[in-house]
Amino acid sequence: MSYTALYRKFRPQSFDEVKGQEHIVTTLTNQIKAERIGHAYLFCGTRGTGKTTIAKIFAKAVNCENPVDGSPCGECSLCRAIASNASMNVIEIDAASNNGVDNIREIVDEVSYSPAEGKYKVYIIDEVHMLSIGAFNALLKTLEEPPSYVIFILATTEAHKIPITIMSRCQRYDFKRITIDTIADRLSELMETEGVHVEDKALRYIAKAADGSMRDALSLLDQCIAFHFGEELTYDKALEVLGAVDTSVFSRLFELTLEKDVTGCIELLEEIVVQGRELSQFVTDFTWYLRNLLLAQSSENIEEVIDVSTENMKRLKAEAEMADMDTTIRYIRIFSELSGRIKYASQKRILIEVALIKLCRPSMEKDTDSLLERVRNLESKLENGMVVAAQQGMDGKPYEGQTQVRQEQPDTEMPKAVPEDVKRVVGNWPSIVADIGQPMKTYLKDARLSLGGDNKLLVVVKEGLASDYFMTNQKNKELLQRAVSEAVQKEIELEVQSLADNKIFEDSYIDLSKLIHMEIEIEDE
Repeated sequence: MSYTALYRKFRPQSFDEVKGQEHIVTTLTNQIKAERIGHAYLFCGTRGTGKTTIAKIFAKAVNCENPVDGSPCGECSLCRAIASNASMNVIEIDAASNNGVDNIREIVDEVSYSPAEGKYKVYIIDEVHMLSIGAFNALLKTLEEPPSYVIFILATTEAHKIPITIMSRCQRYDFKRITIDTIADRLSELMETEGVHVEDKALRYIAKAADGSMRDALSLLDQCIAFHFGEELTYDKALEVLGAVDTSVFSRLFELTLEKDVTGCIELLEEIVVQGRELSQFVTDFTWYLRNLLLAQSSENIEEVIDVSTENMKRLKAEAEMADMDTTIRYIRIFSELSGRIKYASQKRILIEVALIKLCRPSMEKDTDSLLERVRNLESKLENGMVVAAQQGMDGKPYEGQTQVRQEQPDTEMPKAVPEDVKRVVGNWPSIVADIGQPMKTYLKDARLSLGGDNKLLVVVKEGLASDYFMTNQKNKELLQRAVSEAVQKEIELEVQSLADNKIFEDSYIDLSKLIHMEIEIEDE
């Protein structure tokens, strides 16, 4: 016997089995009990929320020989015939493939024939928004005044595409997205029936991934069970099958962006790619994580709004205190824009990398959110006594109205003697950099050399990607020190610092390349 998918096997056969659409079920059962049945219904809602299922149950209920509280008995010959798709009283039409005028005219011609058995002929037209304008016009008159034994049920996921003339002739019912709790409870109930062991956490994640669709949830669960057939389905296994990312990864990524650690963000993305995670889903999930953070920053009582475990809620509230709301809103905006572009992009990873760099570098953007972020960073640097230079125009002068804020620097004293080993490094610096591999070579392109504490070699790089490369990853600094030591065949100790521009370097440090060049000229004289 062939296998039946879960969503087909457990499709509700009575109104009592329908989950998450109680407002519609109550209305329809009351109509059936009071015999106030309409002639045309319009079922609107997202995929997998029960539109076609309820239409079929309704068709059984109006024809059932022994209805129970407005619900079909499921035992009479008519109920069994409709359930097995063998009844001539229920006609299902897929408007996506039967959307022409001729297809609708066939329905109009058939309407004149009364049902062979039962009370009503029920026409269920799925994806009705796909009908052409001519087809809608052909349906219009019959839809307005059908014979007393005919019921039309139109189902659509895009109600805005239905002509107003059609909508005004129907009773409209809007199907809600099914809640995560409702979906998870239903999945748990079905897994007990199937005798399959699934972690509650895995069921809740699948319910969340289904995005309000019971059918999608059952399909995803079916996929996970098939991959780990005969085993308990755990949360980690569900993540593996669905190509999703654990929420702890989002916490790490958020902390790295707040630290402006571009290298760390790129390395974390590399881990996600190596694990084979779906990048589009990663963008969606991270945006959702940021949304939860924003809610946690906005209010203290958000337990009922955010659907996470108690442990994750504590962690979320702690992370919410690490940043202000403006920063979180800027992050959400960047990733929301990314989610709209990444779906059809051929280079998804590159787009995500650019977005992560934007999070770490507000200076890349000119919008209000990014300017506010830059101001906050500037204030933080001033409070910590760091050097901050004003932006300059083409003439090298500060823009009008700007002042140049600079920490008072002591008069620079010339060193009594530069160590010979450091002199050799400075003299051979171009060749040392030329022999270093990428990307370090690029980051050292504009580096300047000076003396640090204890006469150590001081390598000063520009703020941004270069400073992140050396100052957030100790290994990169060790590689540079090893390359310098091997070039002069002596152990060289060095420090790495960063500055915004060359002007600050000239005011604050001794330029060893100029000093040593001057000494050489004096010796030549």
